[in-house]
Amino acid sequence: MKTISHHSALIYVMVLIAASDRSISESELRAIGTLVKSLPVFRDFEEHRLVSVSQECAAILTEDDGLDAVLGLIKEALPEHLRETAYWLALEVALADSRVMLEEIRVLEMIRRTLGIERLASAALERAARARYQVA
Repeated sequence: MKTISHHSALIYVMVLIAASDRSISESELRAIGTLVKSLPVFRDFEEHRLVSVSQECAAILTEDDGLDAVLGLIKEALPEHLRETAYWLALEVALADSRVMLEEIRVLEMIRRTLGIERLASAALERAARARYQVA
């Protein structure tokens, strides 16, 4: 299996959750771009590579067992201290279009299990993400 960088792994997580409902919305694409441009974890990532890394992930997802392959690449590439960050990024993208579909919930759970994120930590991240998107 090939290896990817931690930057690519974080982008793969965002593309995976955006594509999980078979349709990547404009707001999800915008969220991915904004997160890559603004977060310290991407400080040394070359932004012009975002499209090619995203396309690389999408291509893998179309293969037989593509989902398992992407999850394996993500797990292998992410150091322990970035795994909660990856889950938070997935939540941010899932909530970007103000609706979380059942398929996105299923993929979030797969990401959580693959990365070994404890239920208490994932519940806290989920609550924080929901609070961030609350409207009056």
